Amino acid sequence: MTSDSPMPSPPFPSPENAVLRVIVDNAVESVRSGGASVEEAILHAAVHGWYEGHIQGEDECPGCDFRGWLPKNSNRG
Repeated sequence: MTSDSPMPSPPFPSPENAVLRVIVDNAVESVRSGGASVEEAILHAAVHGWYEGHIQGEDECPGCDFRGWLPKNSNRG
């Protein structure tokens, strides 16, 4: 990639993503209710947030195995 090429999408969903909001709200509520420790809630939110970002990336770049401009199975180097 050259310096003037657009960067691939980040590995996390956009801040406006509705599912991300649910993930964060559920993490906060699980700590407040005693259902999870802070560490457990953070881990759960991080894993599910990353996965939601992966889904969003697939929607933005069908056929890509990462959020860049190279299609799957292409030479990256």
